[in-house]
Amino acid sequence: MPTFTTPDGTELAYHLVGDGEPLLCLPGGPMRASAYLGDLGGLAKHRRLIMLDLRGTGDSAVPADPATYRCDRQVGDVEALREHLGLDRVDVLAHSAGGDLALLHAARHPQRVRTLTLITSRARALGVDFTEAHRREALALRTAEPWFETAHAAYERIWAGSDNDADWDAVVPFFYGRWDAEAQAHAATDIEQSNEEAAGLYGSAGAFDPAGARAGLAALDARVLVLAGELDSGPLPRVAAEFAELLPRAEQSVQPGAGHFPWLDDPHRFTETVSTFLAQR
Repeated sequence: MPTFTTPDGTELAYHLVGDGEPLLCLPGGPMRASAYLGDLGGLAKHRRLIMLDLRGTGDSAVPADPATYRCDRQVGDVEALREHLGLDRVDVLAHSAGGDLALLHAARHPQRVRTLTLITSRARALGVDFTEAHRREALALRTAEPWFETAHAAYERIWAGSDNDADWDAVVPFFYGRWDAEAQAHAATDIEQSNEEAAGLYGSAGAFDPAGARAGLAALDARVLVLAGELDSGPLPRVAAEFAELLPRAEQSVQPGAGHFPWLDDPHRFTETVSTFLAQR
């Protein structure tokens, strides 16, 4: 398992999967170990995936200062990995909350990013967020599911203030396009792979300066793919389109029938979309 040392002395690990040109992969969660990404639905057959375990997750060390879990303070970790790999410009893929980290890295180091692939990505870094109304809009697409009534009732309790673990467990099917055995096994690993303390600090006060990030990204010459899931609520496809418009060379793709983990819902379609985008020059 390869490692490198960040500017503040924290030793971080990354995992190599597949062959081909390198693709630096940033996990979401926030602050979930990269193992849940697997081989990204077979994308590892096209690219060598460099899966970073963010500080305090997976095989990476816990930092001396917990304040460094804040998203903007991890930009230096991404840049340190790029330098460690000896890459002048890097292709970056980010999932979910990892999208905020990728956007901040691109805003601070636009000349170091060759392509940026944002998978069902957040964009709080740009001042775009999902809301309860967005969740409700996506929930309305799943009324025919056998689990809908139970999961919907749990969401209503959460919106009313419930912090009951059973309620949070009950709404998990909404995050998957297909709530089958594979999805259930994938969801079951969430808690063991996640650093809850770090997750609470990731987007804490001061992490995001949307005006500053937008200004930095104005200089980004990299091509950007914003891939949304048709059934996902964070972000809805139309919200993903909204922040795609803020990026100079962005294109959007919506994967039919996909939730928040599109490489599980339709691996072939996901891999074809992303590999085709990355192969363009």
